[in-house]
Amino acid sequence: MQGMIFAINEINNDPALLPNITLGYAIYDTCYNIPAAIKDTFALISGQQKFTPNYQCQLNSSLSAVIGASTSTISIAMASILGIYNFPQISYFSSIPVLSNKEEFPSFFRTMPSDMFQSKVFVLLVKHFGWKWVGILADNVDYGIQAAQIFRKEVESLGVCIAFSETIPIVKSREKYLQVVDVIRMSSARVIVAFSCDTNIVPLLEEVVRQNITDRTWLASEGWSTSGPLFIIKKEHTKYWTGTMGLTLPLCDIEGLQEFLFQTNPTKAVHDMFITELWEEVFNCLWSPVVQGENKLQPNISQEICTGLEDMRAANHSYTDDSNFRVSCNVNNAVYAVAYALHDLQACENGKGPFENGTCASIRDFEPWQLLHYMKKVRFIDQSGNERYFDKNGDVSAVYDIINWQVTADGVIKFVKVGRYDARAAPGHQLTIKEKDLIWNTGELEVPHSVCSKNCKSGTRKRVQQGQPICCFDCIPCADGEISNGTECFQCPEDYWSNINKDQCVPKEVEFLSFYEPLGSVLTFFSILGVTISVTVILIFIKFMNTPIVRANNYELSFLLLFSLMLCFLTSLAFIGKPSVEFCVIRQIGFGISFTLCLSCILVKTVVVVLAFTMTTPNQNVLKHFQPIHHRLVVTAAMLIQICICVGFLFSLPIAVEKNTKAAVGKIILECSKGSEHALFGSLGYIGFLSVLGFVLAFLARKLPNNFNEAKFITFSLFIFFAVWVSFLPAYFSSKGKYLVAIEIFAILSSSFGLLVCIFFPKCYVLLLRPELNTKRGLMDRAHLTAKSTSKT
Repeated sequence: MQGMIFAINEINNDPALLPNITLGYAIYDTCYNIPAAIKDTFALISGQQKFTPNYQCQLNSSLSAVIGASTSTISIAMASILGIYNFPQISYFSSIPVLSNKEEFPSFFRTMPSDMFQSKVFVLLVKHFGWKWVGILADNVDYGIQAAQIFRKEVESLGVCIAFSETIPIVKSREKYLQVVDVIRMSSARVIVAFSCDTNIVPLLEEVVRQNITDRTWLASEGWSTSGPLFIIKKEHTKYWTGTMGLTLPLCDIEGLQEFLFQTNPTKAVHDMFITELWEEVFNCLWSPVVQGENKLQPNISQEICTGLEDMRAANHSYTDDSNFRVSCNVNNAVYAVAYALHDLQACENGKGPFENGTCASIRDFEPWQLLHYMKKVRFIDQSGNERYFDKNGDVSAVYDIINWQVTADGVIKFVKVGRYDARAAPGHQLTIKEKDLIWNTGELEVPHSVCSKNCKSGTRKRVQQGQPICCFDCIPCADGEISNGTECFQCPEDYWSNINKDQCVPKEVEFLSFYEPLGSVLTFFSILGVTISVTVILIFIKFMNTPIVRANNYELSFLLLFSLMLCFLTSLAFIGKPSVEFCVIRQIGFGISFTLCLSCILVKTVVVVLAFTMTTPNQNVLKHFQPIHHRLVVTAAMLIQICICVGFLFSLPIAVEKNTKAAVGKIILECSKGSEHALFGSLGYIGFLSVLGFVLAFLARKLPNNFNEAKFITFSLFIFFAVWVSFLPAYFSSKGKYLVAIEIFAILSSSFGLLVCIFFPKCYVLLLRPELNTKRGLMDRAHLTAKSTSKT
């Protein structure tokens, strides 16, 4: 109020601004009461304290504009009326965004930035310091509710979550204060944004002190950011508010204002109804009943009597503290805006005016809408040298100082400027913060954390807790083969796998049955052992080639059979080592041909046994029709069929080396393609046919009494062969990776050893350990024993 009076006096003393014009004023107290404000507004419009709505009681109204009000709710009520009559209204402290609506409030202006910007600054601060979990307190009026809504919408778009949003009662309510403070205490949010004014938030903050809640960082709106001394009285309470950050209007230099305030004296301002009350507060004294009025109570004898001679300069009070002139700057700018608009109106030249036919308004008799026209276009330089004007919404450019509450050496709170927000700056440069100058609620320099859940470590992902905002989550480990940056899991590429920490994809281990691993070494040993034994048997047979037992068992087929078994053992080695296309072909062709050669020889030997028995029947000479040349033809034909089968599969299903990433977790299994598998089972089917045929013939001839009968040994060897390959099938389909290859090798070795041992070891036994039986007589004795056994059967 004193700032407005000072500005008016200053304008009246300036002969250049409004020559021959004197500004006057009428001051009304709204008492923060909407009905009272409406009543006073109508009184201003009508020109009389007792008014009739919609009537002007003075022929020439002297009302030019209305400065005020301070609170947004009062300004809304006033603007709704003043807008009807187009009277310019300039508020110095109302910041609610809805007042920017020119359709609803066409004559409203303000020198206070809209809360749209205040909320935006808080959003930028939350983003700047990385807070993800904040609480909101707001006055239970339009000012607080709308500011909170804007802040919430903007901050949630950045991924920040609201821990709670509570309203501060306008009418004092101990129950409501306890409820709100309980919410604050129970919440894990360490940052609280409060849109309030000092008169409303003070009781709540006093309750915070009573309940000893210290570990919170407060973001104070402009309405209470510089009101610390009102409620932080005791030095021991500074720990609750140290580190508070607030927005405040920039300080401006109003030359002469402080001196004007120093000269305030109740004896000089007898019509000022507030001065006596101010005097009592500043000097802690009471006026005598003579001054106060006869109906006043007697002064308290413990207090001094006010004399009016007290020196305002000696008083340490916020009234004369130039650091509190922030709102006074807005008031000064509001008064000067009206003065410059009147100046422009007065300077209008007839014929060049903005109104109909180039007319101008008269400075001594103008309509409210005419001054409103100039208010929309007014531009002037304020006391600080900044250009001032209103935008199309009647708002000014938003500029805020960011202050930090810090404790001085003597234990009191001081406001330290640590940053600035200027909406006129380029995007990205509007907010500046001096972090090195900040002190937080713990008294430390480190920025406090405010999160519902701590960030997940690499290798885990977020899972939102049921019924909670997205900022409240549990950290769940990623599945094998996935990595994460702490937010969500990502599948590694096909040839890669996650490392132990699951924060990086690494190449998968390539797996195949190697010669150097224990399993590969054992199988290699038995393969070589089988080859060695086969070669040894061949050498034994060569040494005893002319003996009866060798000649009686068709040594040509025996040598061919031993050679095929040696090929079987050698083929198993092609299954060991890193697969290649060449080795895949050798595996299948070698497997098919070697076992086909082996079984075709066994089949021929079995047929020879059966035909030899047939020759013992009188007048039968069948064996002469199955000579060695026929043996070779049968073996060759069987081999050609197997070769055709293998070649057919090779051309229809080309063999390739494939990377199997599904068979084993975190590994790449190098294996031959499915075409190779089809070739394996095609060859195995044909081999199975030969073995069944040979087994049937050998089983029928197993008890024939002949001196070269091998049928029972062939039967047993083929039985082992069947057992191995029948058990191979389920084991093959239930295994993966290198163990599948190992099973194939085991089946080849087992069946090969079974044939080798059952067919050739009995002969080697006789050749080496029972040479007396390796004679024609010995063979006859063996045949006789066999015949007796058969007859008994």
